[in-house]
Amino acid sequence: MNLSKFIERPVLATVISTLIVIAGIIGLGSLPVEQYPNIAPPTVMVRATYPGASAETIQKSVIIPLEEQINGVENMMYITSTASSGSGSIQIFFRPGTDPDMAAVNVQNKVAIASSLLPSEVTKIGVITMKRQTSMLRVFSVYTPDNSYDEDFIANYVKINIEPRLKRISGVGEAFTLGSDYSMRIWLKPEVMAQYKMMPSDITYALAEQNVESAAGALGQNSENAFQFTLRYKGRLTTPEEFGEIVIRSNPDGTVLRLKDVADIELGAASYDYTGAVNGHTGVQTIVMQTAGSNATQVVEEIDAMLDEVEAEMPKGLAVARMMSVNDFLYASIHEVIKTLIEAFILVVLVVYLFLQDIRSTLVPSIAILVSLIGTFAFLAVAGFTLNILTLFALVLAIGTVCDDAIIVVEAVQAKFDAGYRSPKKATQDAMSGIASAIITSTLVFMAVFIPTSMMSGTSGVFYTQFGITMAVAVGISAINALTLSPALCALMLKPYLTEDGQAKDNFAARFRKVFNTAFDAMINKYKYGVLAFIKHKWLMWGTLTIALVGLVILMNKTKTGMIPDEDMGVVLVNVSTAPGTTLHDTDKVMAEVAARIEAIPQVRLVSQVAGYGLMAGAGPSYGMCIVKLKDWEERPEKSDEVKAVINQIYGRTMDIKSAQIFAIAPPMISGYGSTTGFEMYLQDHAGGSINDFYNVYLKYIVALNQRPEIAMAYSTFNVNFPQYVFDIDAAKTKRANISSADILSALASYLGSSYISNINRFSKVYRVTMQAHASDRLSPESLNNIYVRNAKGEMAPVSQFVELVKVYAPESISRFNLYNSIQISGSAAEGYSTGDAIQAIREVANQVLPRGYGYDFGGMTREETTTGNNTAIIFGICILLIYLILAALYESYLIPFAVILAVPCGLTGSFLFAKFMGLENNIYLQTGIIMLIGLLAKTAILITEYAGDRRRKGMSLSMAAISAAKARLRPVLMTVLTMVFGMLPLVFSHGAGANGNSTLGTGVVGGMIIGTLALLFLVPMLFIVFQTIQEKFKPIQFETAEAKDDKNE
Repeated sequence: MNLSKFIERPVLATVISTLIVIAGIIGLGSLPVEQYPNIAPPTVMVRATYPGASAETIQKSVIIPLEEQINGVENMMYITSTASSGSGSIQIFFRPGTDPDMAAVNVQNKVAIASSLLPSEVTKIGVITMKRQTSMLRVFSVYTPDNSYDEDFIANYVKINIEPRLKRISGVGEAFTLGSDYSMRIWLKPEVMAQYKMMPSDITYALAEQNVESAAGALGQNSENAFQFTLRYKGRLTTPEEFGEIVIRSNPDGTVLRLKDVADIELGAASYDYTGAVNGHTGVQTIVMQTAGSNATQVVEEIDAMLDEVEAEMPKGLAVARMMSVNDFLYASIHEVIKTLIEAFILVVLVVYLFLQDIRSTLVPSIAILVSLIGTFAFLAVAGFTLNILTLFALVLAIGTVCDDAIIVVEAVQAKFDAGYRSPKKATQDAMSGIASAIITSTLVFMAVFIPTSMMSGTSGVFYTQFGITMAVAVGISAINALTLSPALCALMLKPYLTEDGQAKDNFAARFRKVFNTAFDAMINKYKYGVLAFIKHKWLMWGTLTIALVGLVILMNKTKTGMIPDEDMGVVLVNVSTAPGTTLHDTDKVMAEVAARIEAIPQVRLVSQVAGYGLMAGAGPSYGMCIVKLKDWEERPEKSDEVKAVINQIYGRTMDIKSAQIFAIAPPMISGYGSTTGFEMYLQDHAGGSINDFYNVYLKYIVALNQRPEIAMAYSTFNVNFPQYVFDIDAAKTKRANISSADILSALASYLGSSYISNINRFSKVYRVTMQAHASDRLSPESLNNIYVRNAKGEMAPVSQFVELVKVYAPESISRFNLYNSIQISGSAAEGYSTGDAIQAIREVANQVLPRGYGYDFGGMTREETTTGNNTAIIFGICILLIYLILAALYESYLIPFAVILAVPCGLTGSFLFAKFMGLENNIYLQTGIIMLIGLLAKTAILITEYAGDRRRKGMSLSMAAISAAKARLRPVLMTVLTMVFGMLPLVFSHGAGANGNSTLGTGVVGGMIIGTLALLFLVPMLFIVFQTIQEKFKPIQFETAEAKDDKNE
């Protein structure tokens, strides 16, 4: 392309840039906003309910048949399950990119095949299959600030008025309230039942006859009558009084035995498994889970809009507390990134002005920044990207990069003015002829480093792709701008620093320029002697390269590794476990004490508590959790206000509560990878031995793991010491008494369990009718003396005559991982260590402690980290190889590219050195910055080698060509480097939401640019001489002029 055309036609150049900006503005308006792109694996959950069944019974009769069928479903990665008292759940994790709808359909088909193997009680209630992620998307609590409502009313208000609306929102995978539905409770009186020789089955039969819906037909249909009358049966009963009138028995003497005679009846709860509060006031929590592939930010916005509507309709005395949302951190972090973007732009402009000392010259790269950044939004919209933290980070980094090409153009034009040019157009044309190829080459090299990363799979691949492509597009647009608009602006706006009569200007800008250039010229002379020293003493070059390469290898191995840095999300999750066998009543007392102490922490805004449900173990009377919402980040500016400090305060304030085990943790950075940060692993029993033997192995392992310095805390809620009774029925006695074992089991389930025997219609919903004995009639083994069964002759006998109870200890819940019994262990790395260090410790302890027949595996983000953690060196190598190949093609040489490539390791060493000094991890953020750094350093080195090659072709000696290029390119190199470094400083010193990621990314780039640039300024000239000398031995150079002399001033 004839680039002078844009200098001659500035309107064409401005139109091109204007169209780019307009397209970017349109794209920005259509871009969805989210925290991270969709990277979590799609997950399908299968849930089954078996009232009254133990965890072992659930596992044997429900979980195993379902798992056997589901295992190996298309695109499955791994499968986990949990069996607890009365319910069981299975989670199937699929490979990223799997269609979540098809995954759910495939799982449902497998469940249908296994349904014939399940108990009838399970299929009657139903086995539910749903597509949902594992992380909590939104948590809110409805509570009564004036304590005017009880928990049953609040829970059912939510289930009737809020849950249905939630489930209609696209992207909501599941919404469940930690409270019970209404149920018509039939509280049986065992002693009265025995007096009337009644059994629970008699109640069930009576309800089956008298609490039914029926179609009775019509009168007058298809007749000559004047009217037609539909017959309507009274149908299901609705009030406790109506149920009390149900006839159980009608005697010959005319007396009637009714349900109210043998039971107390009330509209109560289907179960009494949870109690909750918000800041000490009665309330219930609702947890919303996301479906895979949906935009979490958009889903939460719709949920919040719905909650706004609901709040306006609520009865007086109810309120909503919004406890946890992914949007809170997202908007706070985006605010910080935008603030950083503005700060970086201002700093870059100031650096440019410092070097150019001219407002007009400064405007050219400033305009280039705006055109490049805004134009990038158009591509993001077309490519289907979102406006997320990664793409915004890329734009922050791009600020210091997209102005490079424009700076090179302006500096080259000013150099022509300094050489005596008076015509801006002529100066621009001659300047562009010398730098256009360098701009194109360096831009292609920079963009090329992101090609290998965009082909990676998994979480890291998505990170690299989103970040890298955004950067590459921004730099590509900046190159277009540098070849079109920037030259046109230079020809129109720039002028020599001379008056109309040709004299040097005498104003503040001119005087500042003179002082600056004098100082800069002095620095150039010192730099020249430094380059000469490297040329004269080659060992300096080879020694520097050796130190850089050795240091890089050592630092890469010594720097702690991780996946994604933990951030202050503004929320703390507190898991509480009381002693095995603790009742819900006592657990609620402990939770109230824990919540009250946490509420007193100054940084805390709200505390929502629930007893009966734990983050780790799920449902159970001895478990509880608190969701602690902290004050906004602006109200917590100090280091002591950050989430880690708050967690330490929680431990400090609750350490004297001896009746509970308390773990405080932060929520995960990425939704869909579990409920907490830290590591997630599973011990596995491959041999299928006893659960007690497995527990003993676990105890030895957890003790050894917690002794490692890399581990701050490793814990599990699994325990085999929950008190239970195992009972057996004496078959000989039952035969002699003419009583069936089935009747005994049915009586026990009805009195001691919670039998679902019928339905009622209330509040436009269907609820269960539940039969059970009063709590006072099922307190101890002696309660069996009051439970009677009837034989064929109508005689009654206590169940205790036929049942033998043996007290045992067993787990309340049993988990499996990939079809093996497993124990989940969670934890966090110690201060100064990373999750990578913790993973290595986990492996080492497992190799030392675990006996034959036992193993381990990883889940959640830890699994992702273990599968992608070894790709860093490979990716770096591929990026450098690609740069080499592109340079070889452009230079038509396999040797000259080494002058560029060998300068890169010094920058990488600088990145790892700064990261090590700052105590940062080698994680995705650092690696992404390093990949960009490879392109930046190569781009900077090309400026020198391109110019040196041009000088050599014009007849200069190798040494003089290298020195001339180093001197001529020092100013644009320093300008591009300093604009990048100063543009990164707001990231390095950022605080608040997203500060850890900002700091990691910024520190790696700043360290690499500073050390890498200092090294390449001295190495590249010498490397050019070395490899150009070798090149000319094989292929003599063709000089462009017959006569050429070295510049005497060099």
